[in-house]
Amino acid sequence: MNISQIDIAILVVYSAVILFIGFYKSKSKSGETKSSKDYFLAGKSLPWWAIGASLIAANISAEQFIGMSGSGFAIGLAIASYEFMAALTLLIVGKYFLPIFIKTGIYTIPEFLEKRYNSNVKSVLAVFWIFLFIFVNLTTVLYLGGTALDTIMGNGDGSLVLNSIIGLGLFAAAYSLWGGLSSVAWTDVIQVVLLIIGGLITTIITLDHLTPTGGVLNGLSYIYEKAPEKFNMILNSTDKGYSDLPGIAVLAGGMWIANIYYWGFNQYIIQRTLAAKSLKESQKGIAFAAALKMIIPLIVVVPGIIAYVMFTENPEVTKAFTSSDGTILNDKAYPWLISSFIPSGLKGVILAALSAAIVSSLASMINSTSTIFTLDIYKSLLNKTASEKRLVTVGRISGLIALIIAILIAPVLGSIDQAFQFIQEWTGVVSPGILAIFMLGLFWQKTSAKAAIIGALSSIPIALFFKVGPKGWSDLSIFPDLPFMHQMGLTFLITSLLMIVISFINNGGNKDEKGIPLSKNLFQTSPSFNIASVIIILLLITIYSIFW
Repeated sequence: MNISQIDIAILVVYSAVILFIGFYKSKSKSGETKSSKDYFLAGKSLPWWAIGASLIAANISAEQFIGMSGSGFAIGLAIASYEFMAALTLLIVGKYFLPIFIKTGIYTIPEFLEKRYNSNVKSVLAVFWIFLFIFVNLTTVLYLGGTALDTIMGNGDGSLVLNSIIGLGLFAAAYSLWGGLSSVAWTDVIQVVLLIIGGLITTIITLDHLTPTGGVLNGLSYIYEKAPEKFNMILNSTDKGYSDLPGIAVLAGGMWIANIYYWGFNQYIIQRTLAAKSLKESQKGIAFAAALKMIIPLIVVVPGIIAYVMFTENPEVTKAFTSSDGTILNDKAYPWLISSFIPSGLKGVILAALSAAIVSSLASMINSTSTIFTLDIYKSLLNKTASEKRLVTVGRISGLIALIIAILIAPVLGSIDQAFQFIQEWTGVVSPGILAIFMLGLFWQKTSAKAAIIGALSSIPIALFFKVGPKGWSDLSIFPDLPFMHQMGLTFLITSLLMIVISFINNGGNKDEKGIPLSKNLFQTSPSFNIASVIIILLLITIYSIFW
């Protein structure tokens, strides 16, 4: 057991506080029944700071703390492009997407597709998202979280993985299923503070251990001196990790597909912004989340580089990261740093921070899965006259079923090398087609519903052809192996072109009857949003100029 009684006590206090807030915020006013608007959109009452905190809490999970640290160990600072470019993407979403979404008054992302296209498009995409949330997102977060707790609290032999998976799942379900988005969002405010403070503590303490004289700045200088190749933001074709982060594509290529899809059209992310008091409040929350994004690499990527430097210098550390068959286990970086360098007491804080990251993401995914199933499948297809009370009940039951399925599947994942990349690649099979449907639906009034359906159904075979074709059908391949970001870019372009051609055939070059009329006034933003945007863009330019 690598954890003391005081650490356990801190973890218990954290759990009690989160459950108290979750249940407190789940209470309805005396004599009132919780409506679907209360349950799924927190009564549209969230302030900007709660939205921004909840966005980050929903996003940062085991896949970042464990998976991205593992990629930092294997690749280096280049993996931080997912975080830095996400900050810019959030600003784009806030300025150009949110005004349209909030104007249409939607509860879910699939609901927008029904208003822009038709119910068939909505149903197809709703099923896609439910499968993606359960079989990729929920299962991976549960598995990585269970593995992390097994390493920190146990011996790292896998004996605590299953119990940890079940415990994390039930803890997230305890308040999210009962209270809905309100409980999830308000507990996220506490959890994001905890995960950022805990993450910074880990980075500071481990940097301080690197040199005989100690000091955070000395530690940063040391890892830069010992592993300068790990600080290249833009990789060359000869660099390790190029297939995952292919050079300039992180700035002007496939990474935009992943980021715009995730931050703009992902239900468990965008749902928070739809629950805002107003559009301006939602945009301020987006800007706040973008600012927080800029510091995330310090707590999820730098620790991976620190572990790599220790790995190369100490044979004993090398053994800790090497399996019996000689495989280097990148994703052990973050748990190993915690178990090796964080003292009792602080280890409880770090463990609570890691748990907060995992649980907040699980709660968000559970809530959004139940939202899509209840509103876009159950209410639309199975029971159009369902009462508000019935919808809330179905939301709770469907969320529980999704969680149970994920808990059963998660242990089967086994050992995943660079789990963060695993998630990106398999999400990348679905995201290009979805992005094409939304982008053309939002900004090109001629896009037809038939084109959207064909785009949705054809994009996955196109993506799988690029992903499997060169490796699975090498004798038939007419193109070399492509980095998955290029695969996403090509899938997006081909799907978009296909949709454009079909739309012209359907509409004869005329506007679709459900096309969205746009005006310049719709995209006007407040001075505070504009100032925050300029500061973040200047910071991004500085970072990429220094670490190019």
